[in-house]
Amino acid sequence: MTEQSNAIEHGSLVSLHFSLALENAALIDSNFAAKPASFRIGDGNMLPGFEALLLGLRQGDTVDFVLQPDAAFGAVNPNNRHQFPIAKFSNLLEDDLIPTEVGSVVSFKDVAGFDLPGVVVGIDAETITVDFNHPLAGKSIVFKAAIVSVMAPDVQAVEIRL
Repeated sequence: MTEQSNAIEHGSLVSLHFSLALENAALIDSNFAAKPASFRIGDGNMLPGFEALLLGLRQGDTVDFVLQPDAAFGAVNPNNRHQFPIAKFSNLLEDDLIPTEVGSVVSFKDVAGFDLPGVVVGIDAETITVDFNHPLAGKSIVFKAAIVSVMAPDVQAVEIRL
């Protein structure tokens, strides 16, 4: 079976050009003018909703689809907005070089020690409100992809960079 005849399935090694945009055409990300991205279907590098659109496609195929929020970055979860006592942020609020204000991204550590970014959405005399929803949560995403190559799941690939 030649590389061209392989259909994308779970475990396939896929190289593609892609773009993500909002429905108003605001571009979020694209690699159409750069080197294609390569990943294995199911390895966690791409959200499942995006991967599902690729299944069954072959080298040379394209896709242009609008993903609803639940299949893209999820719905906005009001439980992901948290209020904290303003006193815990006094050092950030007083920083003249990088002031913390509404719209600022602040980073917290979760219980496993990983960074958890949040956006400051409110500051008052006693509290600061931080939204931990993904910035694209609640938004429909226009996903375009052009499949450059597909390798079957049982093929091991070695990339040599010159």
